[in-house]
This record gives sequence, C-alpha cells and structure tokens, in this order.
Amino acid sequence: MSCRTGALITTSHFASTSIFDDFKVSTEFHRPKSCSSVRIQCSSSSPHLHVTTEKFGNDASLTGGAYDFEKATTSLTQKLLFTPKKVTLVRHGLSTWNEEGRVQGSSNLSTLTETGVAQAERCKKALVDTHFDQCFSSPISRAKSTAEIIWQGREQPLVFLDSLKEAHLFFLEGMKNVDALRMYPKEYSTWREDPANFIVNGVYPVRKLWDTASDAWKEILLTPGENFLVVTHKSMLRALICIALGLGPERFRAVDINNGGLSVFNFNKQGEAMLQSLNMTAHMYTDHIYRHQKKVK
Repeated sequence: MSCRTGALITTSHFASTSIFDDFKVSTEFHRPKSCSSVRIQCSSSSPHLHVTTEKFGNDASLTGGAYDFEKATTSLTQKLLFTPKKVTLVRHGLSTWNEEGRVQGSSNLSTLTETGVAQAERCKKALVDTHFDQCFSSPISRAKSTAEIIWQGREQPLVFLDSLKEAHLFFLEGMKNVDALRMYPKEYSTWREDPANFIVNGVYPVRKLWDTASDAWKEILLTPGENFLVVTHKSMLRALICIALGLGPERFRAVDINNGGLSVFNFNKQGEAMLQSLNMTAHMYTDHIYRHQKKVK
C-alpha cells in the first residue's frame, strides 16, 4: 500500500489587475516516507487576506522555513544525539590588533579595545532573552574577554576549548599587514589569495584549522543540552561554518564575519546542520534583541 503525501497551495487571484486575475495556481510536492499533508488556501489578496489550513496525519506545520533536513547534509558527530541542538556562534569584539591592522593568529597579545568591549556588551543585551545551556569559548584573550562579558550573570561556568583557538600563523603574527606583504610577499600573498595552500614550516595552517574545527563541533554537539553559545575568532568561525555546510578549506574566504557578528545553526539528532542566520549585526547599530525560533525536531 503506497502512501501519498504533499502540500497543495492555492490562491484565487493576485493583488494587481492583470491577465492573472482569477487565475488559480496550485503547487504539489510529495514526500514518499511521510504520511502527512498540509493544505493552504488563500481566498483573496486583500488586506484582510483569509487563510485556511488543513493538517493531516501528523502535527508538522508549514512555517515558511524548511520542512526538515534529515539526510540532506553530513553528520558532524557521526553518532546520534539525544536531542536536536541550536548553536549560536559569536565573533569576539574589536581588538587592538584589528584596529592596528596586524595579523593576529593565535597570539594572546591582542586584547579588546573600548569599542570591542562595547560590542561585547551589545551582544550580551541582544541575547538577554535567549536561554543557553552552556557557553564555549576560545581561551585566547580577545575571545575570552568577549565571552566573559556576554556570559556575565549566567549560572553555568564558561567552558574554554583549545579546539576553538585561532589558526597559528607563525612569524606573520603581530606583523602589520603592509609589512608582512613587503617582507614575505610569497607567503603573505598565498595566505590572502590561496589560504588552503598556505604552508609554513611544513604546516598548512588552514587545513589544520579544519581538523581542529571538526573536533570543536564534536565537543560542542556531544555535550548534554540543547542550546549553546560559542565565542571565537574569524578564521575559526569560517572553518566552523564551512564544515557545517560541507565546504572545504579552499572555500575559506567564502564567508566573512564581523566583530560581534552572530550566526546560528540548527542540528537535528543525526548531527546534521542547517544554517539559520549568518553574520547578524543589527544589534551593533540598534537595541535589537534576538528571539530565535524553536529548533527543528
């Protein structure tokens, strides 16, 4: 016995007067392994739009987001989780070496500026209504200080993970970008233009970053709890995000994250990721407070 499922969406007419008036549109999709159907009917496009819904079989609702994402992406844990997870990623606030245009890497000498502290405070206010079971942070000072500001007043202690440290960039660390380009043109240009093939002393820092970021994801997702906050660095965030999306080190610069920028991932029980938000910065310029939707079951 086969089971046919789907959703039928109909509308009687469009808002503008055109040849499409009174034209009915229907779209149907099928999910062979599910026995549910959702029907949405729009009777008109007036300001008092009347919408009716019918639901069958199970209690899944159509929200405008993805229905689900089982087996659509790669598991980051390779084992079943007890519950779905939501992870909010935060880049540290503006640092002294950000401001001075220096290569930071894994150095602990770059600290938060006054602007960076204010950015961390804005992150704290923006997340005040969000419950987190745990906060994970890089132990490097600029990320650590950001996490301490955001997490102040929460009950659980901060957890510092070495796997969230920034990429180690060896002799480039601490140098101004203009000086690094002048003194080490080949190495610096490779770091900027072909980071996956940037090599120092036999080490590929970005490729190594992919390994440590993969370890970080496992440590975070296998921790008991459902909602986590992670505070770390831009290169590490690039790696975390790319790995979750199935992208390799060659796509390192395909993602950019601002100081204080927030990104959110949902994970199902299989440890598969769905990107919900990327580099949100509204809280940097307004008093916006984030209220995340409930995670995918």
